[in-house]
Amino acid sequence: MTRTVPTQTTLPTLTELKSQSRRLREALERFGNRLGHSAALEAVAQQYGYRDWNTLRAAADRPMRNRPKAPVMPGDTVSGQYLGQAFTGEVVALRQLQDGAHYRVTLQFDAPVDVVKFDSFSALRHRVNATIDARGISPQHTSDGQPQLRLDLGH
Repeated sequence: MTRTVPTQTTLPTLTELKSQSRRLREALERFGNRLGHSAALEAVAQQYGYRDWNTLRAAADRPMRNRPKAPVMPGDTVSGQYLGQAFTGEVVALRQLQDGAHYRVTLQFDAPVDVVKFDSFSALRHRVNATIDARGISPQHTSDGQPQLRLDLGH
């Protein structure tokens, strides 16, 4: 397992973090789950790898000088290819890895993706974790040489 270290290179502004918290509460409420304001802030902090909201807030308040922009942020709607299958979905979590050049991303697909290319067998995935670089491309490849995950970032 690759250990992740929270870094400010993946942090949005404090306003954006609070907005993510609000969207989380609203989304859960649509499914009949009530989450308080404080609990939502704590959940957002954990998505970024911080132990609590206060620690995340302190990191987000630091000057943004020399802070590279992450390729995607939690809450973003994305599209691309996963194991050769087209998808659309939402970024659920993002963490920068220790090497500083890669990110661990969790995606929730809008529709399940079949990760098996065999007519008599299927394996559907609704949520996946993957490693991507700043271009949104995974360093891991399939047996035919294609990246396991490629996000359409419009760069």
